[in-house]
Amino acid sequence: MNTSLGHGIHSHRRAFVVLTASLLSLSVNAATLTRDNGAAVGDNQNSQTAGPNGPTLLQDVQLIQKLQRFDRERIPERVVHARGTGAHGTFTVSNDLSDLTKAKVFAAGQVTPVFVRFSAVVHGNHSPETLRDPRGFATKFYTADGNWDLVGNNFPTFFIRDAIKFPDMVHAFKPDPRTNLDDDSRRFDFFSHVPESTRTLTELYSNSGTPASYREMDGNGVHAYKLVNAKGEVHYVKFHWKSLQGLKNLDPKEVVKVQGQDYSHMTNDLVSHINKGDFPKWDLYVQVLNPQDLAKFDFDPLDATKIWPGVPERKVGQMVLNRNPANVFQETEQVAMAPANLVPGIEPSEDRLLQGRVFSYADTQMYRIGANALQLPINAPKVAVNNGNQDGAMNPGATSTGVNYQPSRLTPREELQAARYSQTALTGSTQQAKIQREQNFKQAGDLYRSFSKKERDDLIENFGGSLATTDDESKHIILSFLYKADPEYGTGVARVAKGDLARVKALAAKLSD
Repeated sequence: MNTSLGHGIHSHRRAFVVLTASLLSLSVNAATLTRDNGAAVGDNQNSQTAGPNGPTLLQDVQLIQKLQRFDRERIPERVVHARGTGAHGTFTVSNDLSDLTKAKVFAAGQVTPVFVRFSAVVHGNHSPETLRDPRGFATKFYTADGNWDLVGNNFPTFFIRDAIKFPDMVHAFKPDPRTNLDDDSRRFDFFSHVPESTRTLTELYSNSGTPASYREMDGNGVHAYKLVNAKGEVHYVKFHWKSLQGLKNLDPKEVVKVQGQDYSHMTNDLVSHINKGDFPKWDLYVQVLNPQDLAKFDFDPLDATKIWPGVPERKVGQMVLNRNPANVFQETEQVAMAPANLVPGIEPSEDRLLQGRVFSYADTQMYRIGANALQLPINAPKVAVNNGNQDGAMNPGATSTGVNYQPSRLTPREELQAARYSQTALTGSTQQAKIQREQNFKQAGDLYRSFSKKERDDLIENFGGSLATTDDESKHIILSFLYKADPEYGTGVARVAKGDLARVKALAAKLSD
């Protein structure tokens, strides 16, 4: 045997062993966050955007794959908003928005059929409706332009501002996967890293987290949207449903009493009132900003964790719910709400959470119900559908044309110029970075100070009781967020949670406003 060749073979073997050992050492390094293909993740906190204020990029593989995997976690129950009830009704315009949008749903005197699905967010399909949770308030408008879905909550803000954190947030809220038991410490471990959640956590632990009924709560689109008029002019808006039944929440003692009597109190209330002809009503309002006004705030107005204080509201019309579903599964459970269901004149803003939801909600409905979900009666638009989409499981269509493509001279399908999206000027490079104007605590303090003394006391007891069981470091970080929002608020919760107030103050002093 050639000794030099033998030496070379042994050298290669040694190199291979060293390389294999190195790869094995990498594979067991649990400190590195990876995608499912094993590739390291460079930034799991911020979506890729087109500059500081531009929309989210489809090339953000981590964002897209993370949302795709999250959307497919449950079969067939919804991952979020599983526990819900629905009703049919109408929306009638009293003050048209033709100066702001070409969407026919907001034309003068327009009457549009609607279906509303109310829901809990985190808890499962058979959970008691008394459990603390945000409440979904999703409205499908069967408009003359096609279906428009306004998918929102009873809270005006959300916990996170970037869709890349949505699966993490829901995982933290859901039961411990090892025991299937709720665990406050997991939630606060997560939220101690997410200071922008402070205002919405304040909403959640206030009595707004336990509404008395779906009729007696407001609804909010949460996100900023764009309205585009016939001239191509763009305005940013937020939508707000105001209950004409007034607002009513359960305090902690009432929660215990109601849960002992009726675990479906919100569904029973809605169904019974509609059945006896006492139809619930909501007025729809919009807040409006010119694009040049976005830079005038000391926070980012497109941040879903913020409200728009001081921006006047303009009444648009009224919704009346007047008919219960004939079959809950076929209607309430099969309804497929998604922010992607938009019509000309209504567009998504550059809100990073909304940008992800535009993909994620439509994707999860397609997974949950199928590729032909929008052909189901509850989801089908009142206008004709005309495209080349075909086949797929459970397709009830009766397509007879041989032209399943576009463009075509044989069967032309016109591209309507008026339906084109508005143009948005972009600056900067692609990036993964936080928004520039965070202001994480001011609005939480404003909310706390807006409560009555009893509401403050209930909030402090609710929040402190949950926070008391979490780990020491996370507890004190959360307490510092609350103290930064309002010293009285932070002090009160620290007392109930048995926190070290001096430590809380020291941590709060290090936080930016």
